[in-house]
Amino acid sequence: MTGRGLCETENDLNAGIESENRGTAASVRIGPGGEPVLGARDTRVAEVVHACHSVSIDQGLETLAIPGLTRLTLEPVLQYCAGLKCIEDRVTCPGCKRRTEAQGIETLDQFILSKKEIVVGDGRVRLKGEGTETIKTPCLESLAKQWSGENYWFWARRVIRKLRHGLRRAHMKGEPVAGEGETPSVILMEPQLADNIGMVARACANFGLDDLRLVNPRDGWPNEKARIAASGANYVIDDARPFEKLEDSIADLNWVGATTARQRDMRKPVLTPEQAIAEVRTRIARGERCGILFGRERNGLETSEVANADALIMIPVNSRFASLNLAQAVLLLGYEWMRGDAGRSLGRVTTYEKPLNEGLYMGRDRPATKEELVGLFEHLERELEANGFFNPAHRKAVVAQNLRTLLTRMNATEQEVRTLRGIVATLAQGKGKARKGAQ
Repeated sequence: MTGRGLCETENDLNAGIESENRGTAASVRIGPGGEPVLGARDTRVAEVVHACHSVSIDQGLETLAIPGLTRLTLEPVLQYCAGLKCIEDRVTCPGCKRRTEAQGIETLDQFILSKKEIVVGDGRVRLKGEGTETIKTPCLESLAKQWSGENYWFWARRVIRKLRHGLRRAHMKGEPVAGEGETPSVILMEPQLADNIGMVARACANFGLDDLRLVNPRDGWPNEKARIAASGANYVIDDARPFEKLEDSIADLNWVGATTARQRDMRKPVLTPEQAIAEVRTRIARGERCGILFGRERNGLETSEVANADALIMIPVNSRFASLNLAQAVLLLGYEWMRGDAGRSLGRVTTYEKPLNEGLYMGRDRPATKEELVGLFEHLERELEANGFFNPAHRKAVVAQNLRTLLTRMNATEQEVRTLRGIVATLAQGKGKARKGAQ
C-alpha cells in the first residue's frame, strides 16, 4: 500500500480545509470600541491569538467558548492578525505593540504620561499621568518589559503553523504504515527533566521531526515546563505521546536505531548519523515506520534496551568527552534528516518571507551587465590616466588588465557599479561635481 493511498495529498487536504473554512468561518468585524472583534460577545482578535498561543489550540478554543469558532474556522481569524489587516482597517487591539506605535508612544515615560494612573502591585506605588485610563501592573519590572505591547501578529503566525500541522495530522488515514513525507519517530527513554523534553521538541521542530514519544517521563506528562522550554514548538509538545514501556513505544515501528556513546558487545550494525538517516529514508520510502531511540540524560540506555534496536547510532565526538546533552543529540540527527529533505530551507520561510538559496544573495538587485562593467573600467582608467597613475607608461596595459580582473571578480550588481562610478567621479572632480563629470 502506498503513502498516497493512506494520506490525502497536501493539495487535496488544503482544498478541503479551505472549503470547510469558507462555510463556517467566524468573521472579524470592527466592534463598537473601534477594535477588531468576533462572536456575540465581541471578543477581541488579540484575545483569540493570546489564548491559542499561551496554551494548546484546543485549550484556547475551549477557554474562549466562541460559538462557531473551531480548528476549522480559526485560521481566517488568525490571518487577519498575522497579515496585519488591522492596518487597512485602521484599528488596533489593547495590549498590541501596533497600538502603542499608532499612538506615537516611543518611550516608557511617554507611556506613563498617556495614562491617568498606573497602579503597581498592591497599590502603594502609583504612577500619575495625564491620560484618562487607569491600569494595573504587578511590578515595575513587568511594566518596563511589557509597556510597549506584544507582537500579536507574530504570535498569530506561530499559531497558524501549529494549526496547519494539526489539521494535516487529523486528516491522515489508514494503517500504521509510513505515508508520504512522514518522519522518523523520536523516542526518549525515561527523560528526567521536563526542560530537556521541551528543548528536544524545539530541535524536532527546527528540523521537521513531528512524532515525539516519551517512555515513562520522570516528572509526568503533560508538563508545562516542557512547553515553556519548547519556545513555540507547541505542536510537537501537544502531539507528544507518553508510554509506560519501551516495547509499547516502538510496537508499530519496523526499524529502530539506538543512539549510544558507549561501545556495546552486541552483533549489530554500527552507523554514523548520516548512515542511519540514509537507512531511515530508504525504509520509509518503501513503506516502513522508523524510529530513533535516545537514552536518559544521566546514564543513557541500558544494554537490555539497546537489544530492542536494529542498529546502533554513534555520533563522532571527542573520545575524551563523548557525553552529549539530550537535545543536542536529537538536533544532530534532525540536522542529518533535514539535509536530505527536498523541502528544507535556509533560515525561516513563512507566507511573508521567501526561501533563500545557497550562494550569493542578490535580493532585488540584478547583476551588472558587461556593458555596465566596461563603462566602469573605462571611467576608472580614464581618471587614473588623467592623474598620472600609470607610471611607468609601458606598464599601463598590465595594470589595467589586473584592475579589470579584480573588478570582474566582485560579481557587482548594477547598483554597485553606479556607486563605484560615483565614487570615482567624486574623487576625481570634487564633491558636488561627480554626476556632472560621469561618463
